[in-house]
Amino acid sequence: MRIGIPRETHFEEKRVALAPAGVDVLVKSGHSVFIETGAGTDSHFTDEEYRAVGATIVYSKEEVFQRSELVAKIAQITEDEANLLEEGQTVFSFLRLAVGKKNILDSLLSRKITAISYELIEKEENLPILHVMSEIAGQLSIHLGERYFSSDFANSRGVLMGGVAGVASAAVVILGAGVVGYSAARAALGRGAQVIVLDRDLARLRRLEDAFDKHVTTVMANPYTIARGVKFADLLIGAVQIKAEKSPHLVTEEMIKTMKKGAVIVDVSIDQGGCVETSYPTTISDPVFIKHDVIHYCVPNMPSLVSRSASYALTNASIEYIQKIADNGLNNTLISDNGLAKGVCTHNGNCTNNQIAHAFNIEYKRLHLFSTN
Repeated sequence: MRIGIPRETHFEEKRVALAPAGVDVLVKSGHSVFIETGAGTDSHFTDEEYRAVGATIVYSKEEVFQRSELVAKIAQITEDEANLLEEGQTVFSFLRLAVGKKNILDSLLSRKITAISYELIEKEENLPILHVMSEIAGQLSIHLGERYFSSDFANSRGVLMGGVAGVASAAVVILGAGVVGYSAARAALGRGAQVIVLDRDLARLRRLEDAFDKHVTTVMANPYTIARGVKFADLLIGAVQIKAEKSPHLVTEEMIKTMKKGAVIVDVSIDQGGCVETSYPTTISDPVFIKHDVIHYCVPNMPSLVSRSASYALTNASIEYIQKIADNGLNNTLISDNGLAKGVCTHNGNCTNNQIAHAFNIEYKRLHLFSTN
């Protein structure tokens, strides 16, 4: 199979879909990999490293798309990229179609593209590719939140995360006990913070209590407890994720008005619309804004801050799926791997994800496949 890796054009996206190690696996299995020159530069992978493992370096995005049967990306498809796709191609990416533009979805449908969204692929009731990015984002959320505790930042509270003898440590309140919340709780505990995690799933809360030997306070999430937690927080982490849907605004603007002056919010859910009513997307170069005296950090592509680690992590999680499709063909692989099939958003001109179809009020059709064996 011919596999293409374009250079990401989304603003400040520094990751690459496959590290050289992943390309090496595909080439040694007899497949061709076309990678746009400079695609790995921001992750510190050179064109020479890709050549050394057998990739073909091409010098335009157009050539990557024209020569490939499967295109692997990181960021959401742009309008320009959608226009480069050819009928019958397969594209892998964090598509996030539920919060994207309808004309992108329309383009995928009209060109009969098989669009597979990394964040929807399942394995043993988990989301394996999203999982690795969520682990990174959870760790970063504490590091980034702590950055804005310092008094050299305007409006900061000037607090020390772990406190000292006689001085209380910072209160970190995490909304959501999934992968992001778990990773954030672990990082915050390591910094000596008081950690409170809210979730509607008692099983998740028990898992955290057991994992951290009850050093984390767990609370059942409802409007009352969320409002209390928000008011108490020095650092609030928004870690709410609903598969294929826009994140609900569980933290209202009225709740934000009750927060401590200089408190920090890191809304990790912003790539799905955000779980804080006052949030809106920011960028790595201009990451924060202040609303109601509260510092908001709302960067959708946080893992790009550690682009090399993130690219390796994504390669580790995605390569088995790319290789299975390359070795066995798309239809055969989707028939044999139901978890991968759940990641398919469009196929043969149909929207095959019910939540996305509902979000855009278009017809949903169940994925229908025929074996090519």
